Amino acid sequence: MAAQNNKEVDALVEKITGLHAAIAKLPSLSPSPAVDALFTELVTACVPPSPVDVTKLGPEAQEMREGLIRLCSEAEGKLEAHYSDMLAAFDNPLDHLGMFPYYSNYINLSKLEYELLARYVPGGIAPARVAFIGSGPLPFSSFVLAARHLPDTMFDNYDLCGTANDRASKLFRADTDVGARMSFHTADVADLAGELAKYDVVFLAALVGMAAEDKAKVIAHLGAHMADGAALVVRSAHGARGFLYPIVDPQDITLGGFEVLAVCHPDDDVVNSVIIAQKSKDVHVSGLHSGRAVGGQSARGTVPVVSPPCRFGEMVAEVTQKREEFANAEVVF
Repeated sequence: MAAQNNKEVDALVEKITGLHAAIAKLPSLSPSPAVDALFTELVTACVPPSPVDVTKLGPEAQEMREGLIRLCSEAEGKLEAHYSDMLAAFDNPLDHLGMFPYYSNYINLSKLEYELLARYVPGGIAPARVAFIGSGPLPFSSFVLAARHLPDTMFDNYDLCGTANDRASKLFRADTDVGARMSFHTADVADLAGELAKYDVVFLAALVGMAAEDKAKVIAHLGAHMADGAALVVRSAHGARGFLYPIVDPQDITLGGFEVLAVCHPDDDVVNSVIIAQKSKDVHVSGLHSGRAVGGQSARGTVPVVSPPCRFGEMVAEVTQKREEFANAEVVF
C-alpha cells in the first residue's frame, strides 16, 4: 500500500510540476481560453482525495509549490478584477452575481463556515460586527454571509489594494440592505490594532500571508489585539489542495493566542479547509498556557477534525425520516 501511495504521489507531483511550468510560461494570467484551460486542469488534478502531504515534499517540490501558489494568487486576483468590472456595469450588480463561474463555491464555503461557527463556538454566534481580512475585488464571502446567514451584522472588509476596494464598493452601490452594512478599508492587517477588538468574528482569507511564517505572524497579531471570546475563521487547505492554497498548521493558531475548536477538510467543490478558533483570556500569545496545543492538542483536548455540518444535518434528517416511516408503517404478519 505504501508503494502504491508513493507512486500515486510521485505521479501527481510530476503532473503538477508540468502544469506549473506551463502556467509560468503564459504571457499573462488575465482570463483567456489558455489561462482558463490550464487552471481548470490544475484544480481538477488537486481537488480529488490524495495521499500526498505537501508539507513533506522535498525542497525542489516545495519551491515549485510556493511558486505555483503565487501564480494562483495572481491569476485569482485578475479573474476577480475582470468579473468585478463586468458586474459593475449593471444597474444593480448584485442581481448578476451568478455570472461569476465559481459563485456557487462561495455560497457553499460561506454556508460551511457559518454552520461550523454556530456548532463549535460556545453559545453560538450572533455577531454585531465582523471583519474580513483579504476581501479582494469580489467580496462574495462577506456578501453571502450578510445576505443569507447574518442579516443584522455589520461587515468591515480589509484589503491591501485600494483598487480592489474601489471595485468591491461599486458592487453594493444600488443595495440598501447589504450595501448599508458593508464598508471597505485599505490597510495592512499588521497596522490594525485597536480596531480588531471591536469584532466578534474575524475571517482570514486563504491568501493573506502566503508563506507559513507570514501567516503565523498575522495570526499572532490578531491574537494580540482581538477581544477575548471573539472567534477566528482561518481558511487553509488539505492534501493536494495544498498546491493551490497555503496550509495553516493549527499549532500556529494556538501559539498565536487562540483555542482551536474544530478543523474541517471538505471533500467536495469547496476547495478550502476551515479552522474555527476562539480568542481566550486563558490562552496567551506566548503559548505558555497549560493547555497549549501539542501534537493536535488544545485546552479542551484533541482538536476535532470534523465533517461538514451540512452533511451531518442531512444524514440526521434522513435517519429521522426513516425512523418515522418505520414507526408509522403497518406491520403485517
